[in-house]
This record gives sequence, C-alpha cells and structure tokens, in this order.
Amino acid sequence: MAADNEYHTPEDTPRYFADKLALNTRMYFVCRYIAIILSTRKAAMKGLYDTQAWVDSSLRILRLIEGCGGRFHITGLDYIRNSEGPVVFLSNHMSSLETMVFPGVIQPLKDIAFVVKDTLVKHVAFGPVMRSRQPIVLGRENPREDFRIVMEQGTDYLNKGKSIVIFPQSTRRIMFKPSEFNSIGTKLAAKNGVKVIPVAIKTDFWGNGRYTGYLGHIDRKKPIHFAFGEPIPVQGTGKTEHQYIVDYISDHLKQWGQ
Repeated sequence: MAADNEYHTPEDTPRYFADKLALNTRMYFVCRYIAIILSTRKAAMKGLYDTQAWVDSSLRILRLIEGCGGRFHITGLDYIRNSEGPVVFLSNHMSSLETMVFPGVIQPLKDIAFVVKDTLVKHVAFGPVMRSRQPIVLGRENPREDFRIVMEQGTDYLNKGKSIVIFPQSTRRIMFKPSEFNSIGTKLAAKNGVKVIPVAIKTDFWGNGRYTGYLGHIDRKKPIHFAFGEPIPVQGTGKTEHQYIVDYISDHLKQWGQ
C-alpha cells in the first residue's frame, strides 16, 4: 500500500482510491469476521452452538466474503446430494476460507466431521467452536499415532453415517504439492468400503496471515473455486484412487490459472 504522498499526478488518482478501497475492505472484513467468531465462541461456551448454528455462521462468513468482493464458483454439489451413505471428502488446503465455508456448503447435504490439527481445538478463539463439533483431532507430530486415530475415530463416524472431511496436506499452501498430499483418506475409505469425493479448491482470495495464519490479506481480483468430483469407490490399497485425486486437484488448479 502506498503512502498518500506517493500519488503525485492526476493519473495516480484511480490507483489511490483503489488502494484505499482495498484497505477499507480488508478492515471491514477483519472486523466483521472477528465479530462472527466471537459470537460463535460465546454460543459454544454456553452449549448453544449446534449443527444448525454451525451452518448458519458458516453462511454468514460466506456472505461476508461475497460482500467484500469474493466471487464463488461451486460445481459438483449434485454429486454430494445424490451420493448414498457416508463418504470421505479429500481436498487440497489453501487458506482458512474452506475451513470456514465448507460447513455451510456441505453440511446441509451430508452430515460431516472434520479432521483437524490439535492447535485449532486449543485455539483461544476457535477452540470452543471446534470442540463443539467433535472433530477428529491430530497432533501432526507422530504420523503413526495420527493414522491410528483417523482409522479408529473415522471408522466410528462412518459407521454412524457421518462423512469425514480431510485435508491431507500437512499445512495450508497456496501452491499444491502432491508429495505432501498423503493417502490417509483413501485408506480410511478402503477400510470401510465407502466412496471418496475429490475436492479441488482455489481460495487464495483469503491469504494466510504472516503472524496469526488466519487473518491474511484479501484479494478481490481472485475468484473462489470449489469443485466437488464424482464419488469413486476405492479398491485394494487405494493407490490408483489416490493418484486420481491428486490429478483431479492438479488439473483443476491448472484450469484456474494456479
């Protein structure tokens, strides 16, 4: 962002107001986002944050994003709507946006639980909300233990008819690295005889913050994409299906200019 005295000519005026609008949009976004998080935290602390409240707050964030210039392009919802029984959703992970918006998009169609890092359930702001949704919590320090937890708790949820949302990458990344996209999700699906739904997302509209990781910049020029794929059965070890999902994500990102 340039300082006011850096705009010297009449030709600079549009750039000046564009920069001011971008700054004010981000300030508005952050303020409204924090207000939503605090209200949901308060409800969760009182035991009032149920599934419908989860969906409602997610849709409030979606509308906030749209109000700040975000343009959503969502495809494949019929694949979710028409699929029978629980499934495992496997998605790349780019920013906080998908974590916040997925409940409003998916939960009305499929009852879901997320696989999340333990830092999220311990977070002072997000913790009460995340704990209220009873996610599968991983430490990300002991892969063997994380695998056991996903297999045991994921199986329990799937047996109860609840679908699982997994971001197999170790962290949020703007650039997709297939080597970091582990196969735990396809193995969970194979063990339980359920299908996987590949999900490709592009959410760099909402950047990752330098310090908090959750409140980065927003870029109104970048469209937001969610592409839900056709449910696929997993055979054997799931190696072929895992590669299919990696290719699905990579191909969509390429189409979106990522």
